[in-house]
Amino acid sequence: MKMSVELFDSIINTSQDCVFWKDKDRRFLGVNQAFLDFYGFKTADVLIGKTDEDMGWHSDPEPYKQDELCVLAGRSTYKVQGKCIIRGEERDIIASKRPLYDGENIVGLVGSFVDITDVVRRKNNLDGSQIIYDINNLRRFDYFDKIIDEISLDEILDPLTGILSRAYSIKFVTSLIANNTPFTFTIIDLDNFKFINDKFGHSAGDKVLNAVSKGLAEYIDGAGLAGRFGGDELLLIDLNNTKQENKEIFFKNLFDDSKALRINVDFENGSSFVTGTVGCATFPDDADNFTDLFGLIDKMLYLGKNRGRNCYTIYEKEEHDDIEINKLAKNGIFTDMHDLRLGMENVNGFRNKLKEVMPMLKNMLQIEDLYYVLKDNDMKSVLEDDFSGDAKDISKIMTDDMFSESTLESVKKSSPMFYNTLMNNGFESVMISRIRKGSDIHGYLICAVKRSLRIWQEYECAILYFLSELLANEFN
Repeated sequence: MKMSVELFDSIINTSQDCVFWKDKDRRFLGVNQAFLDFYGFKTADVLIGKTDEDMGWHSDPEPYKQDELCVLAGRSTYKVQGKCIIRGEERDIIASKRPLYDGENIVGLVGSFVDITDVVRRKNNLDGSQIIYDINNLRRFDYFDKIIDEISLDEILDPLTGILSRAYSIKFVTSLIANNTPFTFTIIDLDNFKFINDKFGHSAGDKVLNAVSKGLAEYIDGAGLAGRFGGDELLLIDLNNTKQENKEIFFKNLFDDSKALRINVDFENGSSFVTGTVGCATFPDDADNFTDLFGLIDKMLYLGKNRGRNCYTIYEKEEHDDIEINKLAKNGIFTDMHDLRLGMENVNGFRNKLKEVMPMLKNMLQIEDLYYVLKDNDMKSVLEDDFSGDAKDISKIMTDDMFSESTLESVKKSSPMFYNTLMNNGFESVMISRIRKGSDIHGYLICAVKRSLRIWQEYECAILYFLSELLANEFN
């Protein structure tokens, strides 16, 4: 049978290994889906035509360059251990490469690699690995009951966290789809995980993964299984909670009352409050095949990140079907800043300027309204004429140009009058920017939301700070 392009694409994108191919100058020509997932890319456009050095994937790129030059000279390599940098973290990999021929001429190379970081850490006793599921846990599910006597538990479980590995999470899901068994599929992305690794070290990151994985497995016990998709992304496969009202209760309790998310994890050198962002969809109600189902949970995860993280988004066709992720994606902070400047420059008056750009700010900052405090020390709304609250002591919390908090604990201690205004209006998280021109402070811009533990992103802080700078020019 002659292989078609479609068949080749299907085979290469089903592989769990990260596959890539390059031209004779070591520039990327293409990669498979596993490669894109590993690096967190939506498409291959970001790397086509570039080398490893252009992408900055190795702390010392020279050995990898020489390795590929040897392959382009005609020598294949097999299972060579090395390291690559992924999202700021150095990971252990095993790679194999061989030349690509056109007739007798070498025109490029093809290679593949797998991430063995967790295996290496486990072998070196550096990971604090755990086992969550045993044979009896898995036998409760038909798919695992059929294979458990022929496949070792080590192969089925993620070597660090002890929950299902990526490969067997996907195999379990595809078996449920093949048998037309309804289930809810969930992806959990741990918030600011890189910060924990950078500040406290990788052993702290591993401890967080273990703690959250254990909590998730215990929370879903009796309803389904937990798995690790890769890095700081975890999965839930839930056979019980497939109706909308049940999903709402399940995730509300997960965020409010479980020991899996919104937990403190202690390390030898500190501690961290751990939160996650969740996206989910249900088979077959929302999608009847794996590709579409995973696409929906990935879209819901993106929406959750866009809302300020530390939240869950359940797919609903009426609300989410027409949303296109590429339209939600930011054009870039400089484009947004430029749009804000243009939107305000021909409008007179402080509040009028803010009203003019509120549609943009709602999208950029994921807020319903924006608030401000000027010389009269009252907190006022851009959109509501009759909103007013005491903020005489807001300056006590504003020791710098920017302040953000996912709770109101610091506000309560430093600025009790301002805190009471926030609480009386149901606000639970706040971000504030000082309106300053030189040494003169003219007021404050306030993003206040009625959602606890919202995590304010750097992009959002930068937008509010820039807006304050623009508005400072209104004061002489």
